Parts: sequence; structure tokens; C-alpha cells
Amino acid sequence: MTLTPLIQAMIAYEQGAPQRVGHFLKVYGYAKTIGELENLPPEVQFSLETAAIVHDIGIQPSLAKYGSSAGTYQEREGGAIARSMLASLGFAPEVIERVVYLVEHHHTYQDVNGNDYQILLEADFLVNMLEEEMSPAAIAAVYARVFQTEAGKQMCRLLYL
Repeated sequence: MTLTPLIQAMIAYEQGAPQRVGHFLKVYGYAKTIGELENLPPEVQFSLETAAIVHDIGIQPSLAKYGSSAGTYQEREGGAIARSMLASLGFAPEVIERVVYLVEHHHTYQDVNGNDYQILLEADFLVNMLEEEMSPAAIAAVYARVFQTEAGKQMCRLLYL
């Protein structure tokens, strides 16, 4: 299954918010690359890439409901929307369940269960470090606390440290 229809659906969903489209496309690119460098099994790679595309799908409802896009709100609101979008595009139930789990935990940095989860965190941080103009000290702290994969650590060092 190709992810192009999902990317197209997310662009339509994020209509008028090019910064969010750019964000998920960058996270997708880093996640895809890190996953391939870490030799993930194909089914795990597919769930990772799918989750990277939809990981911030909860921002819109969070802004509408809470006036905030805080990570806890995104996790709370994003799963149901991701589930609906993925089901409408014909994703397999097991992929949907894993991706919904990742969407609902992508701002939770403890009890990480799975390489797809770990790599999604790392890819999101690689993008957020630039977009949020994180300080060198903050980047070093995130690197020490969050990054676990060799490919993700190497990318972070090459880009920021």
C-alpha cells in the first residue's frame, strides 16, 4: 500500500496550515530514513511512516476545544481522527491500532514500547529542534534523554551538536 493517498488526505485536512504540512512531511522524511537505517521489519517501517504522517492530527481539535496545541491535548484528541482517516483509506486494522497508539503517545517519552515509537519521537524532535529554535543546551538535554537509535543520534549530532 502506498502512503501517497494518506499524504494527500493530510494536506487536505491541514488546508490553510502549510507550516503543519511542512512539519509532518519533514518528520516523515526523518522517520523513514532512520527506520531504514535501523533496518526495521517492513511492517514496523510501514506503521512508523504512517504514524509520522498523521502524528499531529490532533492539533486542530485541540486548538478548537482547548485553545492550545499542547502535547497532552494532541494525544487526547488525535487518535479518533487518525482512526477514521486511516479506516476511510483502507488501512488494515492492525496498522490502524498501532498508528492510533503512536498518535496518542507521541508526546510521552517514558515507557517507549517499540522501535517505531522510539524513531517517531526522534524524528519529531529533529524537526522541532529547528522549528522551535531550541537552545544548544536544550538540544543536548533532549539528545541525552530521548535519543536511543544509532541513526537518530548520528543525525542529531550532525545537525545540532
